[in-house]
Amino acid sequence: MNPENFNLDLLEYLDHSPSPFHAVANMIERLQQQGFSKLDSSANWSISGGDKALVTRNDSSLIAWRMGSAPISETGIRMIGAHTDSPCLRIKPQPDIQREGFIQLGVEIYGGVLLAPWFDRDLSLAGRISCRTSQGKHLSLLIDFKRAVATIPSLAIHLDRTINQDRTINPQRELVPILCDLAEGVEPGFRQNLADQARHQYPSAHIETVTDFEISCYDVQPGQRLGINGDYLVSARLDNLLSCYVGLRSLLDADTEQTVLLVCNDHEEVGSTSAAGAQGPFLRSILERLSGDGESMARALSRSLLVSTDNAHAVHPNYKDKHDPQHRPRLNAGPVIKFNANQRYATSSTSAAIFRDLCAQAQVPVQSIAMRSDMACGSTIGPITAAAVGVDAVDVGAPQLGMHSPRETTGWHDPAWLYLALKTFFESPALTSQ
Repeated sequence: MNPENFNLDLLEYLDHSPSPFHAVANMIERLQQQGFSKLDSSANWSISGGDKALVTRNDSSLIAWRMGSAPISETGIRMIGAHTDSPCLRIKPQPDIQREGFIQLGVEIYGGVLLAPWFDRDLSLAGRISCRTSQGKHLSLLIDFKRAVATIPSLAIHLDRTINQDRTINPQRELVPILCDLAEGVEPGFRQNLADQARHQYPSAHIETVTDFEISCYDVQPGQRLGINGDYLVSARLDNLLSCYVGLRSLLDADTEQTVLLVCNDHEEVGSTSAAGAQGPFLRSILERLSGDGESMARALSRSLLVSTDNAHAVHPNYKDKHDPQHRPRLNAGPVIKFNANQRYATSSTSAAIFRDLCAQAQVPVQSIAMRSDMACGSTIGPITAAAVGVDAVDVGAPQLGMHSPRETTGWHDPAWLYLALKTFFESPALTSQ
């Protein structure tokens, strides 16, 4: 498979998904173009074979499925899981700061952010607002300024000659974006800025005021191909919108009679403990409705498998000792199966063997990772979902560098290889570890 067209579409999805809300909205648009119906969680559902549908929660989590012809109690469900959120700088509820002739925005850290790369970036703002119209209606709208409107300048080295020596960044004092000059007169404040942007994006909505918001900073630099030979793909939010996109394409493109499902949860980067997160009831509630009753669901889950897709740490050439010598995944060497003895990943020997077999069927190379024994391990929605729902799972992901930076790197071939493996997972007549 030539990854060119696949990656160009991936880059377009990444560039147009600056927040989890936008990521889900873009998935909904693609799904509906392919005949998926958007269901209301509060309505009665009538589920039958061949149905294609989706449902969302909090506008930031999504579950989409295609029902097979046979009852899922007899066939099980093939599931792909990913998450829609990425570490970032989130605007505080009362963010307006006026200092030394500048208007700045107070931010808080969302997730395990790499702080240093946020300096000297061209930042925009995107997310969701709640607003009231002149007719008294309450609306929830997505906002994206799209252009660079803020920056966090570094302190000049002349003013701190030790800045390159074991630097510690204080996010409260140092990660405070500059928005504009403090002009004479009364400044409108950030909520008014949001209202002005909303009126620009939705001129017929008659927006009067913004009551609340969930807005984050993002780097406006678009994703692109990189390297003297074009070996790499670089972009914001590869962790984990790459997996959301690959899972979405697998669901749309798979030629299968199986019941297949994609779940993309929000809030993974902050522990998944929310109604929209993997620890919440979202997936279980949908599986109960698809199954029809508790016994059917139990039988279906005993025949099901979840492939939890979240990017993996590729070996960094400048820090190779951060990896176990026998577990150093490389860029452009295929999907990575994640192992952890303490169940930070959900992979078992059986589920790993199944995924290796799928990669062999797809003619895709596959790698493995386990952390150094003296280093802590991250986690994914895999073990959380496996415990919450009771389904066998395997944790896999595309290898990447710069994880949790506003600019991340993966191999040019890796997204397409992961797609081929996941599409084969949906299409394979039978799953076997033999």
